[in-house]
Amino acid sequence: MKKWLFAAGLGIAMAASASVQAADSIAVVNMGNLFQQVAQTTGVSKTLENEFKGRASELQNMEGDLQSKMQKLQRDGSTMKAADRSKAEKDLMAQRQQFQTKAQAFEQDRQRRSNEERGKLVTRIQSAVKKVADDKGYDVVLDTNTVAYAGSSVKDITADVLKQVK
Repeated sequence: MKKWLFAAGLGIAMAASASVQAADSIAVVNMGNLFQQVAQTTGVSKTLENEFKGRASELQNMEGDLQSKMQKLQRDGSTMKAADRSKAEKDLMAQRQQFQTKAQAFEQDRQRRSNEERGKLVTRIQSAVKKVADDKGYDVVLDTNTVAYAGSSVKDITADVLKQVK
């Protein structure tokens, strides 16, 4: 019986020791905060805005022209000849379809480029997390947004990773 109690006590002590050692090799990082700060400092949104500025302006002009033609047709449609009104409606429908096609292509291209830039940032952040974790001897780094609870012994390395990325 004494051997059994001694073995159980030894097992509990080893488990407690292992959990303390495990806590020393676990860190957390706030990936959302890092992503936001790195995106702001690198100017990704400005780059994308400048890249798509011309096409966005063209779409705005097309939309304004389309709206003015629709208003003109509504205003003057009742006094126009049937053939002229029909031609104007067909032209308007064709222009609306062209606008929708260009707007959809624009949105797809903008989304694709945004995803590319986002992927580059995530790769940079992940590399920085790995470097900081290796340098500081952490075996596991978790995102703070996925951790339900982290005690005071778990180190937050977000600031260190941010320094590494910059």
